[in-house]
Amino acid sequence: MGVASARNPVHLAIAAWEWGSYYGDAKFKGAKLDIAKWKRPSPETIPVHAKAAGLYMICTTSKHAAEAKGCSDALFMDYRGYVAEATGANIFFVQDGEVHTPMADCFLNGITRQTVIGMLKDRQIKVHERHIMPGEMEGFEQCWLTGTAAEVTPVGEIGDYNFEVGQLAREISTAYEELVRQ
Repeated sequence: MGVASARNPVHLAIAAWEWGSYYGDAKFKGAKLDIAKWKRPSPETIPVHAKAAGLYMICTTSKHAAEAKGCSDALFMDYRGYVAEATGANIFFVQDGEVHTPMADCFLNGITRQTVIGMLKDRQIKVHERHIMPGEMEGFEQCWLTGTAAEVTPVGEIGDYNFEVGQLAREISTAYEELVRQ
């Protein structure tokens, strides 16, 4: 036992259980997110592109704090102050029919995120992967989260910012469900 584990045998356990909607009825009214006090770390600090247990510590504490405030989840900024992701899901915004999503340069570029970007591009919808300042959220019309558990879940509120559960969010959510349940 110790920090170095290269000589320890590996044991594997797989658990499976039925799981309903990760954010409850948010698919219809939009999830409510708090803004986390923690930030996603610099890539020089930890392997940020890995789904690693150490990265989930701030996610767990942030989600617990958000739930204590009546929210579904928490949104992180990155170490530079840009919008990053929720505790276990990537984030997308809509403005004037175009989609904006944070550049995945210090957090996991999720498979669901990549799938949704492909779906949007297939529909000829312009996708901007870029750094997003928190204040820009005021100008976005729609928002949704993507992730293994979240799938595609609309967001109605992040802190003081409000979003409509709009047509594009609903269409992408439905199209994603159809894709994964074929």
